[in-house]
Amino acid sequence: MIEVFKNLYVGNETNCFQELKEEWAVIHACKSPCHQRKVGYKGSLPQNHPEYLISEKDNHLYLNIVDMPNTLSPKYTDPIINRAIQFIEQNISTKKVLIHCNQGESRAPSIALIYLANKGIIQKANFEGAIKQFKERYTNYSPARGIYSYMKVNWETITKFILPLHR
Repeated sequence: MIEVFKNLYVGNETNCFQELKEEWAVIHACKSPCHQRKVGYKGSLPQNHPEYLISEKDNHLYLNIVDMPNTLSPKYTDPIINRAIQFIEQNISTKKVLIHCNQGESRAPSIALIYLANKGIIQKANFEGAIKQFKERYTNYSPARGIYSYMKVNWETITKFILPLHR
């Protein structure tokens, strides 16, 4: 687990925990095993299931996200990434936020990169430049083809995902 910004950590499946820890908020950016375990299914869920993309409980956000070899569809990926960015924003001032995926190389760090670009911590004008800057913080970043192409094609849109919060 590596802290990429104050209170924002990126890790892999070995850093995952399911129990409630008041000082932590966790984004589980992996269908298997986390989303499947939380929602209670094997294989796939029907697309009309209310927790098909996202399930949330306490300080945990479970995402049904896989990194396919082809470009991820914005129809499904945009709501997942947008909710993850909002979840970070809602929690980062009062908790440590862990984003993890299976290997800690693609999905979880990509969410962290998008968040940091949205906050202006990493420049967002140039996609490749943003990746280069992020790799200075997280050297293990190695986006798979699906998440990489999704981000490249949709960079302008996804770097506008943070919505104002009203507390």
